[in-house]
Amino acid sequence: MAKQHSEPELDRELADLPPALRWREWMRRIEAVLFASASPVTHTDLARVVGKDASVDLLIEDLAAELEGRAFEVAKAAGGWMMRTRFAYAPAIRVAADAGDQQLDLNEFDFAVLAAIAYHQPITRDGLKDIFGKEVNRDLIGRLHARDLIGTGPRSPQRGAPYTFVTTEQFLIAFDLESLRDLPDKEQLLDAGLSVENAEAG
Repeated sequence: MAKQHSEPELDRELADLPPALRWREWMRRIEAVLFASASPVTHTDLARVVGKDASVDLLIEDLAAELEGRAFEVAKAAGGWMMRTRFAYAPAIRVAADAGDQQLDLNEFDFAVLAAIAYHQPITRDGLKDIFGKEVNRDLIGRLHARDLIGTGPRSPQRGAPYTFVTTEQFLIAFDLESLRDLPDKEQLLDAGLSVENAEAG
């Protein structure tokens, strides 16, 4: 008889430990999970490694406080938490690890198209043409896809059922957003010298 696949055995409650050591062990488990994950980890997933009455939010707060003054931090992004290097150390990482090709490397018009997709998603290529008054270059769309900033959304309910574009979880991470609700409003964009509606290609 074949073995059924099940979750590995994990003592979540740690009842044999004194309260202070139990809390510290739960913090370490959360730290390990966040450190090992390449994408944000949800509250639900973190709750699976601690006691049923433990507060994931308080554990995260304590972990964040413990990491003060360190080169990395706990950050909330895309509906979960992740470990990331503090911004102040980005130049050192680029020099030592030759991480230059990990940068977004987008020009102003690329950002304008990405913003249009973020604010109007799901949006078709014709929808982008209506905003910018011209066809958006396929190479530009390809660059945004290659950086995993946009993905293919549902087909539009119009003649020919064209594909739409939507932003991705990587978009949220790249721009330090917890969700699309955290996008700046259009007045803030205008104050920053950007306009989704009136951008022009260079």
